[in-house]
Amino acid sequence: MQVRASVSNVRVSPRKARLVVDAVRGKRVTEAIAIARFLPQKTADDVQRLLKSVAANAENNYDLDPEDLWVKAIYADDGPSFRRFKAKARGRVGRIQRRTCHITVIAENREES
Repeated sequence: MQVRASVSNVRVSPRKARLVVDAVRGKRVTEAIAIARFLPQKTADDVQRLLKSVAANAENNYDLDPEDLWVKAIYADDGPSFRRFKAKARGRVGRIQRRTCHITVIAENREES
């Protein structure tokens, strides 16, 4: 049984979010929550919250034990970019892109083997 959760428009670039996402891919959900808790990146809080949401979805919606869940897939896709302009010297304009991402987690129920 697959359980999924996602969060949209996280205010961090997808490239930086993938550092955290790659660290927890393929791990047990409880272990992944512990790993995300101690990572220094800003996205680690969002990933930790998302992993807790997957565990809660499995328990409440599908009557699965969160201890038996494994992270099957987790990915950070591009979201919309906020485009801003900053004044530069001699009347020029510098463009600023504030990137966002969508993070999705798919966990599956798997017994210890």
